Amino acid sequence: MYQYKLSNYSGISITPHAQPSSMTTQPTADHPPPLDATPARALGDFIRAHRERLSPQAVGLPPGPRRRTPGLRREEVAQLCGVSPTWYTWIEQGRPVSASADALARIAVALQLSRAERAYLFELAAQRDPAEPDPAAADAPATLLHTVQLVSSPAYVLDRQWNALAWNERAAELFVGWLDGAHDRNLLRYTFTEPAARTLIVDWETRARRLAAEFRADSIRHLGDAPTRALIDALSAASDEFARYWASQDVGGREGGRREFNHPRDGRLVYDQITFKPAHREDLKLVVLVRE
Repeated sequence: MYQYKLSNYSGISITPHAQPSSMTTQPTADHPPPLDATPARALGDFIRAHRERLSPQAVGLPPGPRRRTPGLRREEVAQLCGVSPTWYTWIEQGRPVSASADALARIAVALQLSRAERAYLFELAAQRDPAEPDPAAADAPATLLHTVQLVSSPAYVLDRQWNALAWNERAAELFVGWLDGAHDRNLLRYTFTEPAARTLIVDWETRARRLAAEFRADSIRHLGDAPTRALIDALSAASDEFARYWASQDVGGREGGRREFNHPRDGRLVYDQITFKPAHREDLKLVVLVRE
């Protein structure tokens, strides 16, 4: 069984390699996976497996004469998708051809993929599903916003640009200069341009550098969006530190863990931060700080 490591991949463009023989050794520490274990090959394997599971009757085609292979034929899927049989064959083979989001969407419909399978297909191809609603234009679920008020610890919800959409009273009491009073609700602007943040956040420089790296990783799929681009440009102009950290190209996953604050009224406070992503709305984050 091959193991695949997926990375940020701008398209399906690879150099084909020789096929492994039928006696290929199973991948181990001493025998790593073959060079053709690439995202494009993983995409082809996934599509082929689902083609072979689908019967002609399931898509309204006659069973026809005896078939040598299970499921639909490649040319049948190509016909259902409205694409060239040669192009479809090359996609399954992991050849160096590009697959647009529209073509992938037609493949997903033809293969009758579930929601989870369709999402996986687009992840393999490093493409955005055109059927997904634009998160920037979608309202945050009311139940999520209400959940914040039910949490007894500081809690808040962030959107894809890290603007606070909702927060509870405990969070407003903790984040002086951000969630209390009439302030800009963007977490990045608060951290890098609000003097109160430098006093509140213990080891501000380390946390600020980490925050910039986390936002780079979190925003990779919508860096070209106008609101995200405008935010980055504005922060780079307003904060030398942000401009320097952003230019460093550091990337880090948004992690929880220990968070320390020097609160102007309550003194030193220590929390454990936990971040949740709602199902089907991974552009949103519910952040909860639990007192240690």
